[in-house]
Amino acid sequence: MQQNKIIHGSSIEFTARLPKNFIDLIIADGPYAITTQPWDKISEIQQYNLRLIRLFSRVLKPGGTLYLFGKHNAIDFIDYSPYLKLNTRIIWYQPSRLAQGRNSYTDNYDVIFYFTKGKSTSFNLDDIRVPQLVELTQRLRCENVPSVTKGRFSKTKFNPLGKNPGNVWGDIKQLTYRSKELIDRALLNTIQKPEKLMTRLVKASSNPGDLVYDPFLGTGTSLKVAAELGRNILGCESDEKMLQIAFDRIRGVCPLLTTDYQKLLPWESIK
Repeated sequence: MQQNKIIHGSSIEFTARLPKNFIDLIIADGPYAITTQPWDKISEIQQYNLRLIRLFSRVLKPGGTLYLFGKHNAIDFIDYSPYLKLNTRIIWYQPSRLAQGRNSYTDNYDVIFYFTKGKSTSFNLDDIRVPQLVELTQRLRCENVPSVTKGRFSKTKFNPLGKNPGNVWGDIKQLTYRSKELIDRALLNTIQKPEKLMTRLVKASSNPGDLVYDPFLGTGTSLKVAAELGRNILGCESDEKMLQIAFDRIRGVCPLLTTDYQKLLPWESIK
């Protein structure tokens, strides 16, 4: 199977043609059904996400990971349990977003649903640790209590590399008009995500040589980061302009990258 390729086509049709048990990590930052953008006009977002989860379950390897982006109600009333295991909902808090709400509270976060196909085979905690929030002297004092020294909280001892980032992420800021990595203002908030965010996902749930798949490639941030970290990559994007942007970005770190511009791609043509 040829890897390090991005496809111009339908993510659902392309994913349906992928082999079973093939992908190590999927990062799916697709429609939210909250904007007027053509790509975001989904009438039933939960049923759409259920269809994605079913497709992704087939192509993920046992122990593989799916990170599915959305809003708080993206999967509330669907039964995804026959396909993948939901481990947690990661809240990506975005404090820099302007508080525009007038009749309710402003929505200041996205949700990243962390699914695995069974028990995860890759969770590299030491690669994604963040600084401790408690002063070292206080932390060491707490570790002297019996429940920590030899009790059920023994695994919470201070680690010099930092702590688990948890499932509320406020340390990674969304892009702004002043962000050096922002490609175009039109891509702000709805399409382009920070490299730091994608780096955490790739590091946590894949290893060098693994295959990372992004079915909604957009500007290519996820696969650019994955290629820089020594992963193999595969992507799909329906918008030709976005695909060209992604290709140019990723090609800088993955010289072997190729593109196929067929809208309806038979799987056999990229073997």
